[in-house]
Amino acid sequence: MVLSTLGVAADVTPSYLNRKPLKGKPTAHVSYHEGLRLIRQFLAYASQHTVEDIQAFTGQWVPTPTWVKLDEVPISDAHLQRSADIVKAQLGPRGLQRVGGQEWWQWRRPEIALKGEWIEMRQDYTDRVAAENKADRIILYVHGGAYYFGSVDEHRYQMQRHARKLKARLFAPRYRLAPQFPFPCGLHDCIAAYLHVIEQYDPSTVLLGGDSAGGGMVINMLVTLRDQGIPLPAGALLLSPWVDLTHSFPSVAGDATFDYIPANGFHHRPSMAWPPPNANDLRELKSPDSNPPRKSKEEKKKLEREATMGFSVHDVPENERHDQTTRPRAKSIPGGEHLSIELDGKLIELTDQIQMYTTNDMLAHPMVSPVMQPSLGGLPPLLIQTGGGELLRDEQIYIAHKAANPAAYLPNKKVMDEFDPKRELVDKYPPTHVVLQVWDDLCHVPHTLSFTRPAKYMYRSVAQFGAWALARAQDQAITILDDDAISIISHESSHDSESDADRGRPVDKRFPDALGTPIRAHTVTTASGSVGKAGDPLPPFENHMIRQRVDRHGVTYPLAAESELKCLQLDPNTIGMIKPGPVRKWVAKKSEWDVKHGKDKRAIQKQRIKEMAEGYDTFGAGEVPPPTALAGRRKKDMPSQKARKGKSWGLAMWSGWGSKHDEDTLGREQKVTRASQTVVVPEAGAAVAKVDPQRAATLVADPTMRTSATFERSMSPSYRTVTDLGQAGPRSRPTTSSTNPPAPPAKDSPKGKEAIRDDEAYLAPYGMHTKVSGSENTFLSNNSARPHNGEVAYPFKLKNEVATASTVTLDSADHVRPMGRNDDESLAESSRPATRGGGSYMDGAGGDIIADEPGVGVYETETGLKDKEKSKGGISNKADGPVRPPLESFVTAKEF
Repeated sequence: MVLSTLGVAADVTPSYLNRKPLKGKPTAHVSYHEGLRLIRQFLAYASQHTVEDIQAFTGQWVPTPTWVKLDEVPISDAHLQRSADIVKAQLGPRGLQRVGGQEWWQWRRPEIALKGEWIEMRQDYTDRVAAENKADRIILYVHGGAYYFGSVDEHRYQMQRHARKLKARLFAPRYRLAPQFPFPCGLHDCIAAYLHVIEQYDPSTVLLGGDSAGGGMVINMLVTLRDQGIPLPAGALLLSPWVDLTHSFPSVAGDATFDYIPANGFHHRPSMAWPPPNANDLRELKSPDSNPPRKSKEEKKKLEREATMGFSVHDVPENERHDQTTRPRAKSIPGGEHLSIELDGKLIELTDQIQMYTTNDMLAHPMVSPVMQPSLGGLPPLLIQTGGGELLRDEQIYIAHKAANPAAYLPNKKVMDEFDPKRELVDKYPPTHVVLQVWDDLCHVPHTLSFTRPAKYMYRSVAQFGAWALARAQDQAITILDDDAISIISHESSHDSESDADRGRPVDKRFPDALGTPIRAHTVTTASGSVGKAGDPLPPFENHMIRQRVDRHGVTYPLAAESELKCLQLDPNTIGMIKPGPVRKWVAKKSEWDVKHGKDKRAIQKQRIKEMAEGYDTFGAGEVPPPTALAGRRKKDMPSQKARKGKSWGLAMWSGWGSKHDEDTLGREQKVTRASQTVVVPEAGAAVAKVDPQRAATLVADPTMRTSATFERSMSPSYRTVTDLGQAGPRSRPTTSSTNPPAPPAKDSPKGKEAIRDDEAYLAPYGMHTKVSGSENTFLSNNSARPHNGEVAYPFKLKNEVATASTVTLDSADHVRPMGRNDDESLAESSRPATRGGGSYMDGAGGDIIADEPGVGVYETETGLKDKEKSKGGISNKADGPVRPPLESFVTAKEF
């Protein structure tokens, strides 16, 4: 039966209809618990189908909302070749030998080129093009799916929300998937995508992001880029990253009560793609015995049964158990031809490949499982979000601490001897700044359930961190959506989130490893780092970390001390080893699975062995692709299989649920924006200002000459500014292995002009802002009239001598600074009448402005302007004539 929308709907509908109402769920959307159950049912149903089926289903075309702009672009062969060189250098001779060569993983079907998709809010694109600004917020996002399923189309509803909340352009590569394209195929594609992005944009404007397997891929990308001297991005967003493919941490042995990942692993109906021939079959194929010993009928049955099961069982005498000198030696650290482990007095030898991404030999390789890296220092700031109820929780908590304190979390001696024999990497790279958030009881990648309240808070937190990382790297303020005033969760969750805390909710003891002392919602301060609102400043890093436990309402709690987290107390020698708990569950499910599909599996494996014996097209000497690799199964007459994408109604419906909140929020944002737009009201009977045609043409051609009174509108109250307040110490843009960041471009260079923002957006270094007289507050910047209290900027400006765009009119001379309090003709002549609005003081004779206040009405007469231009040496383009009546313009303070 084909995996189809109808079949999925029929299977998951009973779960939906049998839902029970739970307090605190979003009333207008499918609840978190309903969504969790739907995903569980989908994965269970998909396991009855082949790997190719689930790849085809999740790779179908999904319609895009009209308010999202897409642009699919190819990634050049030059970037692919450069990426291949980088991967080869990182693997080294030993690594290339273990993966099977250096050519096969560069092969792809000729008819399917590597492409990526730009995703951006259509309104953001329109505004950016109208302002002739180059994007300075880029996200390169690697989708998850256990490395073998999922697609850009299927994940787009999540990606577009990240782009919307950060007002960013998001680039999503369509990288090759396992098992047909195992490691390092995906890494090769993703690094090429990064090279494509930084060719167009400065690395300081780029964030890397990824969920699940995509998060693990991002870490491997960062380490590879760091070691090979490629400029690093501003930061990385790691959402439930999968970083240990050996499943060696305790939480993986759980029963997945709060998760949708199958506790016993992913299993599928056998097909030509999966599973591959087992280790024994491959060994016989490589070294055929011309005179094999004759086997008895019972021996043949046993071997066939073991081949079907994918593992063999050996008895261990009771007096030899746990005796390392006499019992058969268990090989539980990946590396070599087989893996073995002692379970219940028996030695279990695994012959089937466990993970689709790579062979058993490579599972503990640092470029596959980054938790085994010698050092994760020297990386840009990382945000790691993990669900408190997910199976992969412990490895994510561990890798966060490993990045922030590399010396305290070294891998075992065998790994260090192979990958850092001189013990140089720990001292070479400084600790990485990490924000770790453990979200109570949430599943793996809760962002998948984007229509639920906890996920919406997580998206806010991602945008908050991303804006801070960009602000830190670019040394400027970043304006992002503050949807607290327009999001439905802000209005519906306030009572709910306070009720739990106010009732004295007891601390959840189900996951004591990840919990700490509660902090009530209304007592959360800047120092504790509340994530209740996007844009709240991050608290200071302590020992290079911000460690938070967060409940489903976005209320933060301090995470338990490192000494209280069991996953941080593991013996380094046991990390990267297969463990009894996960293996026991896998073996049990495998035995059950083989009852249904064992014969089919063995028949397909024999067919694969027969084809391998007949021979495929080869890549040359030294090229031995892994058994699952499509590159190793090429034939000269292999037909073209360019996928014909049909529309998936099921994925379209799921994407629609996920996009509904974004669509509603955009509608509310437009209403708020329209209500807050600048209003220009001419004085009754006043003539409309005459615009000189030559000057108008100049303004259109040079956007830098445009003023807020003519071309800009005030920013909506639904936006706020995020700045780097020095939480991570001195600002230093992440670079390559060099400790010196590149010099900033000259202001008069093309790049320098692009980098210059208006005075309100550019901030002086932390601690150097000018104080407001008579107050502890400071101005937003040294060139700003807007006060700031250390957390947010006030929505008004104070009178000072600095001219801003909102204090001049279309006909004002750009080079003439309006006079301030320190000019000779100042407010000393208090007898002069103040104009309407109290913003400017007029000379009764000439009509010239001699003082003004930023942010209020500005009056100018044609004669006054002409006289001033002459007095300042300017040249007026206006002909002499009668004085026109003054034109009154009211401009609100700019929002940032």
